[in-house]
Amino acid sequence: MAGTDKSKAAEADLLEHGPAVILIEPQLGENIGMTARAMLNCGLLDLRLVRPRDGWPNPAVEAAASGALEVLTRARVFATVAEAVADLSLLLATTARPRELIKPIVTARQAALDLRAAAAEGRATGLIFGPERSGLTSDDIALADAIVQVPLNPAFSSLNLAQAVLVLGYEWFQLGAQVPARHVHMAGGQPAGKKELLHFFERLERTLDETGFMHPPEKRPTMVRNLRTLFTRAEPTDQEVRTLEGVLSALLGAKLRGRR
Repeated sequence: MAGTDKSKAAEADLLEHGPAVILIEPQLGENIGMTARAMLNCGLLDLRLVRPRDGWPNPAVEAAASGALEVLTRARVFATVAEAVADLSLLLATTARPRELIKPIVTARQAALDLRAAAAEGRATGLIFGPERSGLTSDDIALADAIVQVPLNPAFSSLNLAQAVLVLGYEWFQLGAQVPARHVHMAGGQPAGKKELLHFFERLERTLDETGFMHPPEKRPTMVRNLRTLFTRAEPTDQEVRTLEGVLSALLGAKLRGRR
């Protein structure tokens, strides 16, 4: 989905306190690029590469990153996993196979909560991802404090590298994003004020009285309330109320012309 607005900047805490993303022996430059794109989608900047198969820099990375150069220019390459995670105090391993190790297993959502809590304490955090073909080894997982698993269709739960980074990054980002769960795009308009709505209601009801719609009289209060509730539930903009006023004017004009 398109949605990049370069005039907007991510909040500072999103960029400075997010978990490091450590890719162990990534095999394809395209996957590194798509991972960088997923990271920047979620305000993550710290990309660490351990022994990338095709070396670094890789000409295939930039095109796949789709403009996430901020991540790529900060990326660091390490010879060993131990070196890549040495400064971290909370490390989570992403794997669907715990192997023979006894480790706590958390969902992506719980992982995000744990990462946020650790960052709030001033601790450096990170997520490790294994090679595309084989995943993390037991030695890699042994370094982690817990294993992250994403609850998906058990018959088909595998994710590619960038997908896995995006899922975890999304869960982490949502915990700090100041975004309402539901809002209406007003397209430059403003919600109609009560004065405009009441003017429209009174004009509509007067017209319906004249046409005989409000019948029988004892039901008029209920019909008025139902109509007003209908329009207020729609949350019309000021422009939409003006359009409704125009509709009434057109209908009344047509009626007068018909009478003549």
